[in-house]
Amino acid sequence: MLGDFMPFLANVLVQLGYAGMNITSKLAMESGMKPLVLVAYRQIFATLAIAPFAFFLERKTRPKITKPILFQIFLCSLTGATANQVFYFVGLENSTATVACALNNVLPAATFVLAALCRQEAVGIKKASGQAKVLGTLVCVGGAMLLSFYHGHTIGIGESSIHWKYADKMTSKSSNNGSNFFLGPFLVMASAVAWAVWLIIQGQTSKNFPAPYTCTTLMCFMASIECTIIGVFSDHKVSAWSLSSNMRLIAALYAGIVCNAVTFCVLSWSIQKRGPLYVAVFSPLLLVIVAVLSWAILREKLYVGTVVGSVLIVGGLYAVLWGKDREIKQKKGNEEMGEVTKSSEKDDLELQLHPQAKGNHEAGAA
Repeated sequence: MLGDFMPFLANVLVQLGYAGMNITSKLAMESGMKPLVLVAYRQIFATLAIAPFAFFLERKTRPKITKPILFQIFLCSLTGATANQVFYFVGLENSTATVACALNNVLPAATFVLAALCRQEAVGIKKASGQAKVLGTLVCVGGAMLLSFYHGHTIGIGESSIHWKYADKMTSKSSNNGSNFFLGPFLVMASAVAWAVWLIIQGQTSKNFPAPYTCTTLMCFMASIECTIIGVFSDHKVSAWSLSSNMRLIAALYAGIVCNAVTFCVLSWSIQKRGPLYVAVFSPLLLVIVAVLSWAILREKLYVGTVVGSVLIVGGLYAVLWGKDREIKQKKGNEEMGEVTKSSEKDDLELQLHPQAKGNHEAGAA
């Protein structure tokens, strides 16, 4: 009973962790921290946090690190760490935490399209599973477009009774800055595409180099250099890199340690126990948690377009996941049927040979 409950609890805690990152990162940026600086610190703290795991857990089992492996890890760092997180945090700065989380749910659809183009995923449009994946992808994209370009009226759900003075101060300080309601959603979607490309590359890298902690450490280390260079070019003032503000330090440490190092370990364990599909189903929970926290703490307003677009994205996500789950079950069923057929043919062959051998033995005895 406890063994069945632990993966569920672990994935809920992971989504809570990511929700906290969205809130703390948004507050840090509203306090004046540049998103590119935050991304650089996230990679640095993540490298320092996960390096001990790579050293102690994979010291004896780590495969040889070759130049092709280093190049693959470099591509992973460019797509999964640098491009993904730079686009996401700049997009988060120019939108709201709720919108960013909603658009991030287009990831499964983007991954399906890229995997199909790279011939790593079968479309199977004549089957119900293939039709669900295609329809779910279209619904996801439609929901993302609606959420990005249509807001509509605000939903009158009242104001939160929670008063966090620091959040009130930060939001009022940044209220004059405004948000770019086109650039923000566009960059968040670009972040999801970059993450989807990383999933394709990482799948091959994991086969060639089955040492996840070492791979992640090297990827975060390379991304630290890449993001620091980008951050310095964008803002080279010493004050911009200062972590003297408590919120800046908390956001950087939280994003690096909790959302890179800790969640990686938890998700790896969950995937090992229940598989990747089980983990993916929990991603829309992040949207709900962030929407509630943003309304309660950041005083964000909910729009009709945000709610309808989010519902379409989540619905499309589950359609893609359902299609993938059914496809996996059908594949397993076909494999089991093939094994049964081979076993039956083998038994028939033995039965045919046995009487023949018995008859030859009797003839020899006579």
